[in-house]
Amino acid sequence: MTLAPLLAAPRPIWLHLAAAVSALVLGAWLLLASRKGGTAHRVFGALYLVLMVLAAGSAMWIHALNPHGPLGLSPVHILVVTTLYGVVSGLRAARRHDVQGHRRAMTSLYLTAILLAGALTLVPGRLLYRTLFGP
Repeated sequence: MTLAPLLAAPRPIWLHLAAAVSALVLGAWLLLASRKGGTAHRVFGALYLVLMVLAAGSAMWIHALNPHGPLGLSPVHILVVTTLYGVVSGLRAARRHDVQGHRRAMTSLYLTAILLAGALTLVPGRLLYRTLFGP
């Protein structure tokens, strides 16, 4: 393991990683351990949504996979749209007191935007792969 690739990364990557890792931990607690509907769940749920929007927004400034493509976007940027859709869907369901819809939206958001996207960062050659496992 070497932090050199991460330390040399542009600031949007730092922001993205900080938001995503924080959302990974907080989201797991919200899904698995928090008392649903309680004050802590609501407060930390709002923070989780802010972290997800920060992660999605900062991803728009990361162009390592396709630097010369249109706007530097790559297929992985589709996850930005799905993340924002998940945030809005989950928030709308919570405000309507649609518990099942909220649970479904938040679980899908965590599985796709955190776990799937996180798994994609561990593909050989990507920054986190190089940081954790070397070149």
